Amino acid sequence: MTPHQPLLGRTALVTGASRRAGIGFATARRLAALGASVYLHHHTPHDAEQPWGADPQGPAALAAAVREAAGPSAVVAHGPGDLADPAVPAALIDTAAEALGGRLDILIANQALSGHDGPLPELTADMLDRHYQVNTRASVLLVQAFARRHRLGGPDAPAGRVVLMTSGQDLRGGMPDQIPYALSKGAIASITRSLATGLMRQRITVNAVNPGPVDTGYLTGEHHAIVAGLFPEGRWGAPEDAARLITWLAGDEAGWVTGEVINSEGGFAR
Repeated sequence: MTPHQPLLGRTALVTGASRRAGIGFATARRLAALGASVYLHHHTPHDAEQPWGADPQGPAALAAAVREAAGPSAVVAHGPGDLADPAVPAALIDTAAEALGGRLDILIANQALSGHDGPLPELTADMLDRHYQVNTRASVLLVQAFARRHRLGGPDAPAGRVVLMTSGQDLRGGMPDQIPYALSKGAIASITRSLATGLMRQRITVNAVNPGPVDTGYLTGEHHAIVAGLFPEGRWGAPEDAARLITWLAGDEAGWVTGEVINSEGGFAR
């Protein structure tokens, strides 16, 4: 480990790292710059059905961009996976670990379902199920599989780090127009402390981050400007803002932080 690469020798899986404009890509690139070997998970069919579309350069180009930031000894790999399938989280953990040399030290569960959402009068059981499958169930199954895999590393392996992603559903105003999404992300915030307590003796910390509104390309025009005006600096959060906090939680300096839900919204006026 060096001061400039505090994660040198560590291995990390980042889910939902399929768009250059996203938090997942920014986090993967920063992890690599800090010395970690990184596996980028993607599910491009989800992006393709969104208004912003899939990344035009594709997953291989994103992995190459992460590799540019990495040190000479780091490994950067990538692969697909539909986390709505309950068998995929455990398989993904094993695939990522094997691609990175057999060990996995860091899990960033950044995947999220967009769309298929609505306010209370419009929601359906299918909407609720879809968000639960990807945002909630997959995150917990990823943590379960990560903990199993981390145990195989024995007492000499680095401490494990898990960072989950929640949203501002518990803060003033909530998310009344996105009930399925808010419910699924609220469950993540709620379960963080229970997961952390259960994994403390295994030397794994578990925290959740609410990054606030982040400019990942999902809002444009007049509405984009209105949201920007609700920040003291007059700008949205950037993916790199979230990545700095996430990667700090993945390092040794955050070893005494666990079971926390951290709101990092840049003073956003809800």
